[in-house]
Amino acid sequence: MAKVRTRPETGTLYLDFFYMGVRCREQTALPDTAENRRKLQALLSRIQKGIAQGTFDYANAFPGSPRSQLGKTQPTDAPLTGSPRQPETHANAPLFGEFSETWRSEMAPQWRRQHRNSVDVIFGKHLQPAFGLKPLAEIKKADVLTFRAQLAELPGRGSKTLSAATINKVMVILRQVLTEATDRFELSDAFKGIKRLKGKKTDVHPFSMEEVDRIRTTIRANYRNYTTVRFFTGMRTGEINGLKWKYVDFERGLILVREVFSAGEVEENAKNDSSLRDIQMVPIVRKALEAQQKARNPDSEFVFCSRDGTPIDAHNFANRIWYPLLRFLEIEKRRPYQTRHTAATLMLAAGENPEWIAKVMGHANTQMLFTVYSRYVPNLTRMDGLAFSGLINSNTRAGTSITGTTDVRPNLSPEHLASMGVDELRRALAHLVAR
Repeated sequence: MAKVRTRPETGTLYLDFFYMGVRCREQTALPDTAENRRKLQALLSRIQKGIAQGTFDYANAFPGSPRSQLGKTQPTDAPLTGSPRQPETHANAPLFGEFSETWRSEMAPQWRRQHRNSVDVIFGKHLQPAFGLKPLAEIKKADVLTFRAQLAELPGRGSKTLSAATINKVMVILRQVLTEATDRFELSDAFKGIKRLKGKKTDVHPFSMEEVDRIRTTIRANYRNYTTVRFFTGMRTGEINGLKWKYVDFERGLILVREVFSAGEVEENAKNDSSLRDIQMVPIVRKALEAQQKARNPDSEFVFCSRDGTPIDAHNFANRIWYPLLRFLEIEKRRPYQTRHTAATLMLAAGENPEWIAKVMGHANTQMLFTVYSRYVPNLTRMDGLAFSGLINSNTRAGTSITGTTDVRPNLSPEHLASMGVDELRRALAHLVAR
């Protein structure tokens, strides 16, 4: 993934990206400021676009770089399975590298920017070196299997080798290109019978209500509202970091998820169609947003932002705020993304209807809930959010609710029960279930 990074010894910025399967780092003399980061991010976006379109000229972009000739000759560490010699092309089908550029330009309009960048990295780091000079007609099933086997031997970021999920991600892009080529040029299906690798099951390690309470009451005051909204809406990192005040509807009690913030930029669409949703504010979320509005930065359109008005940087938040706090509280280290899993499991524990939960979480259907959170699913009947609110406000520690107020138990005498309406009775029962 292309990024703008900082040299720790000098505090200056540099560009870090892949081109022709080679990792390139181009230094600048610019200090690390928000304005300089925006300028370099714009430059990096143009570079990535040029690479994707096949128009990027390294020598023109970085004339003094030792890599200025990159792209004019074949890299020495090139193919995993292809040959450095230019082979003869099929009568109709072009080389893989040529067709992949056409395919990417055709697919680009339907992709989010972050996905386009991810695809560019996969091509630059893996697919182009392996298949770029190979005619599409010569790519067979054996080549695909050999390529996958060699991917499995490459070093991974958090493990000795690439994970099954990472390998599958690369193979999905390769399959899409070859499938289109198969249809367009009437070639044999090189992926016939090849299945996805079985990956590790998604790790769901949500926080308990007691841990949520400790985190919220201990975290720095300027991040308390932020973590509260994360814990009780299940918003993704990019969604909450890109949330703007124009999408907070206090009148209807809704958070409108319409944009995301990722890789230093805001995009006016979300992960998928189901991610574009309206999230109902439960009372604790509304209270946090109202408090945040009173302390808002008047010069920023973002609900949660840094001192200069820019969105919260996920990397900085995790390493400077989140992980040190968990160490201080002696809570097992977990990624901030587990706040999303916490919200889902709390809703399930409260007995909310799975369709309502899926809508709040931005899932296309309930399959994700039952696949990822199966052990947290009780008998579900409700779909109005009342049980979730009841769980949040229930007694969590020595008679004190998560909101910090003293818990008041409902009057459940026979006389009072007989006089209760349906809604009041449901709330009383939800309170008891939560206890």
